[in-house]
Amino acid sequence: MITPYVETHGNEALPSLLLVHGFLSSRAQWRANLDGLSRFCRPVIMELWGHGRSPTPEEPEPYRVHSYIEAFEQIRRELGVKRWWLCGQSFGAGLTLRYALTHPESIKGQIFTNSISGLSAPRGSDAQRETSAKAIEQGGAAAIEAFPFHPRHAERLAPEVKDEMLADARLITPKAVANAIRYTVPELSAIEDISRTRIPTLLVNGIWDKGFQPLRKLASERFPAMRVADLEGGHAINAELPERFNEEVRRFMVSVTGERGA
Repeated sequence: MITPYVETHGNEALPSLLLVHGFLSSRAQWRANLDGLSRFCRPVIMELWGHGRSPTPEEPEPYRVHSYIEAFEQIRRELGVKRWWLCGQSFGAGLTLRYALTHPESIKGQIFTNSISGLSAPRGSDAQRETSAKAIEQGGAAAIEAFPFHPRHAERLAPEVKDEMLADARLITPKAVANAIRYTVPELSAIEDISRTRIPTLLVNGIWDKGFQPLRKLASERFPAMRVADLEGGHAINAELPERFNEEVRRFMVSVTGERGA
């Protein structure tokens, strides 16, 4: 059975926190956060199909949202964790939000960051997505680099983080990107269901990401119990302000559990 790449950090006696990066990113998304997070939890990093060190399945099924959800559950079971925490970034937040809706019994609480794909309805038709997918497959690395959210366009990251993201971006396979467009994107949005969320939820919002702010407002209206931490940064807020992000995560965990070790 094909499985995504997973790595763990820190003390296994601490609460586990699943970290899922966004489109065209990798484990490098969390590099600046690991030392700080490891002081109060055990980071568990998973890379999306065809990103970083994860393989690229040929068949459509692994790219379906329900298959990602089952992959998260399989990781949890293999780690021997009864309940854990979630943190999704951008595209990855759509997956973790949907996972929380499906398996609230497995989750203590969740954190997510700016995610247009996770909080807005899918754009375009199936035919348009297929055209985009084929263009990626035919265009290869050049087509992937043309995306406006490719890490080469990032301006507020520490040089060592950006360098690692760029190196990992060269590992991304066009097939995986194309299949994500075909099969993951249409199922990713949680905005119509977010009001059904049963677990404590924190949005860490980079307020300079102007395109996301109307969705931040909409999600708050539909899910009033959601907590929001507005930080002065952009789309990749966890990497742009790692110490502030880590502290928001720590405070949230403590507030939910009442324990310093979350």
